[in-house]
Amino acid sequence: MHTMKSNTLKNDTTLPLLRAAAGAAALASVLILASGCVVAVRPAPVVYEQPVAPGEVVVTEDPPAPIYETVGVAPGPGYLWIGGYYHWSGAGWVWYRGHYARPPHPGAAWIRARYEVRGGRRVYIAGYWR
Repeated sequence: MHTMKSNTLKNDTTLPLLRAAAGAAALASVLILASGCVVAVRPAPVVYEQPVAPGEVVVTEDPPAPIYETVGVAPGPGYLWIGGYYHWSGAGWVWYRGHYARPPHPGAAWIRARYEVRGGRRVYIAGYWR
């Protein structure tokens, strides 16, 4: 094994070449990173945001086409038909079948679930009694 004295290393002509090679390797790694060869994971698209108002949710997709249902005979006097509709569950659209229900008070009307486009955002509005 050969050992060098520190003053011999200063006079060695290969030292500048080693420094240049190390600098080139460092520069190459910086160029690779700067060239856009960085892998990044894109976040999932936003599907649910805080409600715009009570009973309203911003969604990223339209509901599917409605399922047409046959309206049967009311189970008794005072029942109103509430047509089937898609409800936003937070994970996707879920079909709620149509059914008869009694209004919560005399003169109440069922306002069906729907969605509107506001400022480029789709807003789902849940159905409610008015």
